[in-house]
Amino acid sequence: MKTFRFSLVLSGVAEITPALSDALYEATGGDIELSLRDGVALLEFERMASSLKQAIESAIREVEGASVGARVVRVESDAANVIAKINADLLGVTSI
Repeated sequence: MKTFRFSLVLSGVAEITPALSDALYEATGGDIELSLRDGVALLEFERMASSLKQAIESAIREVEGASVGARVVRVESDAANVIAKINADLLGVTSI
């Protein structure tokens, strides 16, 4: 098992309330940090799993299954960003 760091961008969250925080903390086992930046809800994870894919898929299931109206609309990961940058460099693309 390895620890993976990634973020889930959420829709359906207008403000962070104690009820929302508690429900997401309980649903995810507490390996999260919830924040609201410029009106966008961001859920940051440090999750142990066999793979990044497994970590992200389990997190999405837990968040969307928490019955708080949150839906995952995007996944962000430094690892994925590095891979995208390398691929762009290989293709000669100047900006991502």
